[in-house]
Amino acid sequence: MTLKPAPHETLIKTRNLTKRFGDVLANNAINFKVKKGEIYALLGENGAGKSTLMNMLSGVYTPDEGHIFVHGEKVFFKSPEDSIKHRIGMIYQHFKLIDVMTALENIIIGRKDGFFLRTKEIKKQVLSIADRYGLPLNPDKKVYDMSVGEKQTVEIMKVLYRGADILILDEPTAVLTPQEIQNLFSILRRMKNEGCGIIIITHKLNEVMEISDWVTVLRKGENVGSVKTSETTYRQLADLMVGRSLDLSIEHVEIQEKNPVLEVRHLVLEDDERIKKINDLSFTLFSGEILGVAGISGSGQRQLCEALAGLYPVASGIIKYEGRDIVGLSSRQIMDKGISMSFIPEDRLGMGLVASMDLTENVILKDYYRSPGPFVDRKKGLEKTLAIIEKFNIQTPGPFHPVKLLSGGNIQKVLLGREIMSEPHLLITAYPTRGLDIASSFLIYDFINKQKKKGVPILYVGEDLDVLLELCDRIMVLCDGKATGILESQNATKELLGLLMAGETLESVERMNAHASDH
Repeated sequence: MTLKPAPHETLIKTRNLTKRFGDVLANNAINFKVKKGEIYALLGENGAGKSTLMNMLSGVYTPDEGHIFVHGEKVFFKSPEDSIKHRIGMIYQHFKLIDVMTALENIIIGRKDGFFLRTKEIKKQVLSIADRYGLPLNPDKKVYDMSVGEKQTVEIMKVLYRGADILILDEPTAVLTPQEIQNLFSILRRMKNEGCGIIIITHKLNEVMEISDWVTVLRKGENVGSVKTSETTYRQLADLMVGRSLDLSIEHVEIQEKNPVLEVRHLVLEDDERIKKINDLSFTLFSGEILGVAGISGSGQRQLCEALAGLYPVASGIIKYEGRDIVGLSSRQIMDKGISMSFIPEDRLGMGLVASMDLTENVILKDYYRSPGPFVDRKKGLEKTLAIIEKFNIQTPGPFHPVKLLSGGNIQKVLLGREIMSEPHLLITAYPTRGLDIASSFLIYDFINKQKKKGVPILYVGEDLDVLLELCDRIMVLCDGKATGILESQNATKELLGLLMAGETLESVERMNAHASDH
């Protein structure tokens, strides 16, 4: 039976919800409510308090002050089980599925209702729920055979099967292709029409404008505004997030003279089990060019970056910098050849910085090797650190503060500052703005463009397709370690990139378009 959305029936409401962690006020007197048949976006920069608020609603944290009301009843959650009993379902960004199990087994895991005695009956129930909400589900498919979008569908089904009518989705589009995002949005709209209340935690303003009915913006743990989406704009929401007016345009720098700098031919990279992570990849990177790399997470981006930086073994193929072969050379040996390469890895603390060291020590790490004697000039290192703190707006008590005590966004800015200000000949960067707020992200785009203007070739691995299209000159799409296409940004669209990310090639897309036009 279809639920008819009741326009004034509130599913969940908070009143003065407050949470502290020691001296840090993570949420301060948060008020908002979600009615039946509403999609509600919770927007804010990293550290704004979004996750803390959702963890209180899902029973992970207990509020220090304030109240939660579900279906009009005041509730007290001591655990996630309490939240689930009140029909709240949390879908996390990182899926919690067991790969070797089927979709059905993952959906009913933990239930004490005689699954093995009533398999047919339970499968019928699950398929009925899937059909009601328009969820494409193969209950017998193993998780390890699923796409990212299919895995997310299973996560949604898990909470629906438990009776949830309030769904909280944490960054639900972070690892989806554009086509998968549109499929998800279709499902959410169907659930909305069936009377569910949906809360989406995100920082993607364009998606907020497309899918939500209401938006609450958090800044420094406080609700700085709740607005009807149809009555606001992208720019107004951005200004609310950061507390000031922002220029949200990404400059696209045109460089006239470009020369080949980095040549990669028939590159093959394998893991310890001889599984190909990069398979027969060829491309050229030119001076003053930003070559974007798009792809679903795990398509070989990390291995490619590390191999170029001398940190991952090459099974076969050629990597040449200005005609000089660098295959098999370590990072230090590459430096010995006079090649200044800056690499900003995905793993900030594991590969980029030393957590136990302070900012200054981390900034001068690269200078130890260059120093002619056993000592480095710490005075110059301190000056460089202070310049990075100022230019990149790093929030820290001082230059001698341990890096591990900084927030994730500030750790990222320390690494970016060190690498970008080292005057590199080649810049390789993986997800440089991940974890950064809007203002810091645009600051990074400006610094990358400054390197481009100096003629520095840049390999830019990113996940935001809008940014890739605006910032980059060309975009290379990886799928399962293979390049499905390398195309000029001006000739690309999000839809085309999405098809390539899903495994189509430029040739197959052209054939599909030709076939469609014939009919």
